[in-house]
Amino acid sequence: MRIWGGMTALALALAPMASAAQTAAPAQSSETWVHAGRLLDRPGKPARGPSTIIIRGGRVAEIRDGHTAPPAGAKLVDLADRFVLPGLIDSHVHLDSDAGGVQALVENIESEPAVIAYRTAVNARKTLEAGFTTVRNLGDGSGATLALRDAVAAGTMPGPRIIDAGRSISTTSGHMDATLGVAEELHSAIAQDNLCDGVESCRRAIRLQIRRGVDVIKIATTGGVNSRIGAGLNRQIFDDEVKALVDTAHLYKKKIAVHAHGADGINAALAAGADSIEHGTLLDDESVKLFKQAGAWYVPTLSTVNGYLERLAADPNAYPPAVLEKVKWRIGITGKSLEKAVPAGVKIAFGTDAGVSKHGRNADEFALMVKHGMTAAQAIEAATMNAATLLGVEKGVGSLEPGKAADLIAVSGDPVADVSVLTRVSFVMKDGRIHKAID
Repeated sequence: MRIWGGMTALALALAPMASAAQTAAPAQSSETWVHAGRLLDRPGKPARGPSTIIIRGGRVAEIRDGHTAPPAGAKLVDLADRFVLPGLIDSHVHLDSDAGGVQALVENIESEPAVIAYRTAVNARKTLEAGFTTVRNLGDGSGATLALRDAVAAGTMPGPRIIDAGRSISTTSGHMDATLGVAEELHSAIAQDNLCDGVESCRRAIRLQIRRGVDVIKIATTGGVNSRIGAGLNRQIFDDEVKALVDTAHLYKKKIAVHAHGADGINAALAAGADSIEHGTLLDDESVKLFKQAGAWYVPTLSTVNGYLERLAADPNAYPPAVLEKVKWRIGITGKSLEKAVPAGVKIAFGTDAGVSKHGRNADEFALMVKHGMTAAQAIEAATMNAATLLGVEKGVGSLEPGKAADLIAVSGDPVADVSVLTRVSFVMKDGRIHKAID
């Protein structure tokens, strides 16, 4: 009955928003021509000058130099005074929440499925309007993001393209154990099928997420900053458990993203074949070697510190003592691993951990990436070409080329010269549909 009620509430929550989305965003004409002042069609290469992008059926059909007048019946989008680039990609978000610390614990206990569904949809809309047309959602226990993924793909809800991990997996008392900080008599009411201990248990945990229809798997090999337990940020899983998790994900052709802070947990995941390391706060020389050997990706999530600093400024008691100690440590050390990874040639993809930081402000990550060793051009490539490759969607997004999705954004100014202009996106198109227009 609880499942039926939750699904009914979810449907009721999404229905009015879906109707509004359909009313507010009528289908585009069959052909759209975009005049770009400058065009970074393939990040990592020099920008082009004035260009015309021809869009048919939601995809890029052709790109011409200069501004060509459209034929009769075609729609013209005039961005001749703007810098145009592909829609951005955030490889690490949590669309179901914007809370943290004690507030997040209360929110998790109080929120009904319908509330979570609305919140997820609102955060997705914020993300899209910030210029992020694709995201990888790494953890959502309610199923709201899985449902939203399908609604967005069907065109009935506005939002970025979503690659979803379902429930994140860890060992009992690990970072994904939602019973931490909750009175023991309430534990039976909290889903724990994402916890695993031992090889067979870990294989089953992966298969349960596969059954839900996830696109990617998320696990944790170390403790987490926000975990309500004073067990530290180093490794909390055995080699055979990590191998069972990675091998089972790969058996089902799913990539596996690994939450890891301490070098011991990072290295264990990389040695087992992880596809990406999220956070990676304490990379060592062995980590760099393993990254390059495995061809794995590093997703730094630097802007988590923005969320921590803002919550503490508003309320010094926002985090319980066991968490606050780790928060302060994370604030102080963030960026050091990126400074090691960049000159070593580790592959880097853009990801924010939005939900810890604020949704809709994903582009704040760019300034931190540049501060800690990347050029603006490298940071933009990390949020387009690189992230698309990590997510396995490089054939459809990440650049503006014939045959790819017409996902594009526009800004005033050159982001390669000043990456901060990406925090002020003035135009967003996804799949040829305008979601944010210039006033």
